[in-house]
Amino acid sequence: MAYSIDLSGRVALITGASGGLGAQFARTLASAGAAVVLASRRVERLKELRAQIDGEGGDAHVIELDVTNHASIMSAVAHAETEVGSIDILVNNSGVSATQRIQDVSEDTFDFIFDTNVKGAFFVAQEVGKRMLARAQGAAPGSFTGGRIINIASMAGLKVLPKIGVYCMSKAAVIQMTKAMAVEWGRFGINVNAICPGYIDTEINHAHWQTEAGQKLIQMLPRKRIGQPQDLDALLVMLCSDQSHFINGAVISADDGFAV
Repeated sequence: MAYSIDLSGRVALITGASGGLGAQFARTLASAGAAVVLASRRVERLKELRAQIDGEGGDAHVIELDVTNHASIMSAVAHAETEVGSIDILVNNSGVSATQRIQDVSEDTFDFIFDTNVKGAFFVAQEVGKRMLARAQGAAPGSFTGGRIINIASMAGLKVLPKIGVYCMSKAAVIQMTKAMAVEWGRFGINVNAICPGYIDTEINHAHWQTEAGQKLIQMLPRKRIGQPQDLDALLVMLCSDQSHFINGAVISADDGFAV
């Protein structure tokens, strides 16, 4: 007997949707039936993705969002709900990194990473979470009571890696943030979970895997391979669905065993 998950009638907000994993997440949720709100600073890239999703029969919308600006977060979430409807699913994906040894990290670099990966992720989840809470408490209209928040952390939040120490710290904070939100919001039917991807081949790092350093790193991985964005599809869809109602506060590694 076939098993399928249908997200029809759901509205999903995906941050950092202009490329990489965010774009893949948007395509995947649209294919599962959700109306997807694509959010990023790179609006032209979002419009290209919207055209692709619409051309494949999906329902996509574009919202400009700078997660390092609180006013932008509040405006984007309000705009999304006005245009598309109550947000049922948040994929909190925006993230940045920098390659530096600890002793070389400047205050600007530290703030750049933490402002996006931690502060930005927190306030996006908070703004969406407030609206989910209002619906759960009957203070706001909505067709779906509860919600699903998926924070995209990293296996680097579980396993410290050289030269990206501040990034590792930021993703560890995202993991703890996930657990804190799950504890406080779970009783309202809002499930908050984290995905910790390993090394994934995206347009940002694709050229690196062809270099000597990239090939050396691949040989250090448990199965001497890197993942593809679509390797996270099934996990993402499951966490966004009603079928994940018993999964809350989970931190799920999808790294081919690297952090074990």
